Amino acid sequence: MNFPVSFIARIAALMGEENCKALCEAMQNETPVSIRINTAKTKSIPAESEMIPWTTDGYYLSVRPTFTFDPQFHAGNYYVQEASSMFLERALCQYIKSPVIALDLCAAPGGKSTLLRSSLPEGSLLIANEVMRNRSQILAENIIKWGNPEVIVTNSDPSDFTPLESLFDVILTDVPCSGEGMFRKDEVAVEEWSPANVGLCWERQRRILRDIWPCLKPGGILIYSTCTFNREENEDNVTWIASELGAEILPVETKEEWKITGNLAGYDFPVYRFLPHRTIGEGLFMAVLRKNGTPDKAYDILSDYSSRKSSKKNNKKQDKKQNTLTVTNEIKSWICDCEDYEFSIDGTTAIAKSQRLSSLENLLKDKGNGIRILHRGITLAENKGKDWQPHHSLAMSTSLNKDSFPRAEISYEQAIAYLRKEAVTLDPSVPKGYVLLTYKDTPIGFVKNIGNRANNLYPQEWRIRSGYMPDEVRTVF
Repeated sequence: MNFPVSFIARIAALMGEENCKALCEAMQNETPVSIRINTAKTKSIPAESEMIPWTTDGYYLSVRPTFTFDPQFHAGNYYVQEASSMFLERALCQYIKSPVIALDLCAAPGGKSTLLRSSLPEGSLLIANEVMRNRSQILAENIIKWGNPEVIVTNSDPSDFTPLESLFDVILTDVPCSGEGMFRKDEVAVEEWSPANVGLCWERQRRILRDIWPCLKPGGILIYSTCTFNREENEDNVTWIASELGAEILPVETKEEWKITGNLAGYDFPVYRFLPHRTIGEGLFMAVLRKNGTPDKAYDILSDYSSRKSSKKNNKKQDKKQNTLTVTNEIKSWICDCEDYEFSIDGTTAIAKSQRLSSLENLLKDKGNGIRILHRGITLAENKGKDWQPHHSLAMSTSLNKDSFPRAEISYEQAIAYLRKEAVTLDPSVPKGYVLLTYKDTPIGFVKNIGNRANNLYPQEWRIRSGYMPDEVRTVF
């Protein structure tokens, strides 16, 4: 791979000729493979793996599995994530000790959002947002597969959040960047790189930060990250945040053997650079900042937005829908601890949310600038005339009550057929009606068993599109 001459010159000026040469050589090598386990769904550990030292549930894999043909990947038992980005967990665990409201502003495809959700204290709420429409659908898919019910997925511009004011305790801004750290994974990133594009990126990053800064509480934590190397998008932007917006730059505890690189721009504040010639992973830059000011700990912004106090407009819509459809006790029993949830009808869809998540959704609708909500809580079922069809979101949820449905354990071949949206034939002993399919005791989705065959209810847009099977299938567990 040939890197732009101007890129090499800039990197050499930043980190010296020797490090520049070592970095460019490292980016010619094969990309390390790493995953993060969803411990809310499985306790399995990948074979022939090495634990990533700065995170709890991340592992380097010795060989690359055929992820597309691994049912447990589609079931959300793990996420394929670059190792360096898992350093986010260190910052969260060091500074976040009690339940918070968090925002992942530039969240697609969802790796850092699922890590955020798993690392935050119990009782926390997360909004995962993506401005690009096509990428936001991928984000929603990955959030649903991860299965945590305390998440809202949105598709909005950062400026749409500005009117919310002081809502968030934590904001992650993994901002769009020039992508220098992704060169060995994405040849297009190399082709599109230019000094002019770097300039456009840091200006856009500052616009994003200006728009979202009013939404961070005084004393709240901003985590700023990029997957690029240059100083303009990294140290220079952190300096700008601290001086222009008003923040303290915070240290994160590390160990010397992790070989994380510090500040390269000559500033006297801590930042965390993951360089491929020093650490096993892709290029990552991260800084942690605390917004100036003292938070009012006695004030809970959600208290004014309980679902029982939503706007009259929302109430009228809800009443109209509930004249014909209601969430029955049977549907409520499909999730564990159903008494902890509020249930509602949205069109023909039954939804379950905690009261705090429902309050957060109402606040977004009432105060946000047209924030578009794609997913929230648990989508339980879709009304099909006289029938309520369980939704795939329910199958993926960690709150699913598995005993609510007959279960059928299926083979690997059947699981792949199901994930391809093909017809599945079950054992004659399996009762008719809605059946939860499991693979290695992990839910992978619903079918409607009609006897001679089972109607496949897997989402059409999520299906495995490949019609061939690889010569050798390698799964994670």
